[in-house]
Amino acid sequence: MRFPILMNKATLSLEHNYRPSPLTENAPVIIMLHGYGSDENDLFSFASELPSKYAIIALKAPIALQPYGNAWYEIHFDAPKGKWSNDEQGIASRELVCKVIDEIIEKYPVDSEQVTLLGFSQGTILSFAVGLSYPEKIQQIVGLSGYINPNILVEGFENNDFSNLRVYTSHGSVDQVIPVSWARNTEPFLKALNIPCTYSEFPVGHGVAPQNFFEFKNWLEQK
Repeated sequence: MRFPILMNKATLSLEHNYRPSPLTENAPVIIMLHGYGSDENDLFSFASELPSKYAIIALKAPIALQPYGNAWYEIHFDAPKGKWSNDEQGIASRELVCKVIDEIIEKYPVDSEQVTLLGFSQGTILSFAVGLSYPEKIQQIVGLSGYINPNILVEGFENNDFSNLRVYTSHGSVDQVIPVSWARNTEPFLKALNIPCTYSEFPVGHGVAPQNFFEFKNWLEQK
C-alpha cells in the first residue's frame, strides 16, 4: 500500500519532503540526509519502497552549490592533500540537524524514541556526527557510502551512552569518490564504543546496489 508523499507538511528550519506513516501517533521516523550536490528529492525517491510503518522526512542541506544542488558543508576537491572538508560548516550542520530533529518531534506525530538517520555519502558522514555526538536523539543509523569524520564530533563523545544505538553501514568496494579503506574503519570505530554495527561491501562504485537496498531494508524491519 502506498501513502501520499506530501500531507500537512510542517514548517521546519530546513526544507524537506514528507511521507506520513499510517500510524497517527508515535510513528517511527526515518530522517534522510542526502549527499554532496544533491537535494531532498534524491533519497526520497525510494521512500515508497521502505517499510510503511515509518514516517519519512528527507531534508535539504543548507548550503546551495553552483550551478545546482546543496551540501552540508563545502568540499574543496582541489586542495593540496586531496579532498578537504570544511569542518566548521560540518559542525554547524550537525547542530542544525539536531535542531530540526527536535522540530520534527514537536510538529509531526512521530516517536522521539524511534528515530533513524539514513544518509548517503556526505549525508552519512553527518549522520554519524549527529548520532555519535547526541545518541540520546537517535536510535538507528543507516550509513551508505560514507565514513566517520572524528573532527566534526563533539568533544568527549566517547563518554556518551550508546546503549540504545545501532548501526547499519555499507560501501562500494570500487567506490571512486570515497575510498573503501575509509569506510572499513567504521566498524572497528563503532565496536570500540560497544555500538552494534552491521557492515557490508558490494561490488559497485559510489552508489547503492539493489542487494544493498534490500539488505538495509531488511535490517530496518528487524526492529
